Amino acid sequence: MAAEEKKEYTLLETWRGLAYGAGKSKREMDMFWANYFNYEKGIYEQILAEPENVVTGTVKELAEKYNVELLIMVGFLDGINDSLKNPNPIEEMTEDTQVNLGYDIELLYKNMVDAKAEWLYTLDAWNTLIPDEKRRKELYLEQKKSGTVVKEKKVGRNDPCPCGSGKKYKFCCGK
Repeated sequence: MAAEEKKEYTLLETWRGLAYGAGKSKREMDMFWANYFNYEKGIYEQILAEPENVVTGTVKELAEKYNVELLIMVGFLDGINDSLKNPNPIEEMTEDTQVNLGYDIELLYKNMVDAKAEWLYTLDAWNTLIPDEKRRKELYLEQKKSGTVVKEKKVGRNDPCPCGSGKKYKFCCGK
């Protein structure tokens, strides 16, 4: 009988298993996410306070810098990755992987809106980062509309054909 090999999970797989794993009650998951969101908010408050300072370091160093557990930092890196100017190699990162938090300000704001993370896109720091309230509203609406599907008006059988032939649709392209 061959010895069974135990699969090694990446940090990201471990984080996702913890964050989305089965076997936990709704109450346990609600408590887990409430705790995570508090840490996440605290990290964002710090990095948004100094937008000109691109934070870099290993995953482990950033976890220590922001006083969070390693897997909480992995979750944070997973969440911010789509908003970074140079995305991190989150799929294969280890605690010693060099990462950066150089974010695109407007993209980060829109991604927070998309994630429905009101506790993040309403932070006071946005008043300084995107001082024009009108611009923030534009970004907000732009993101909200990006998920809206708009159906074009359906051509009726007796309407003129959209191809421009002058015939009724039912006698032209509607056959």
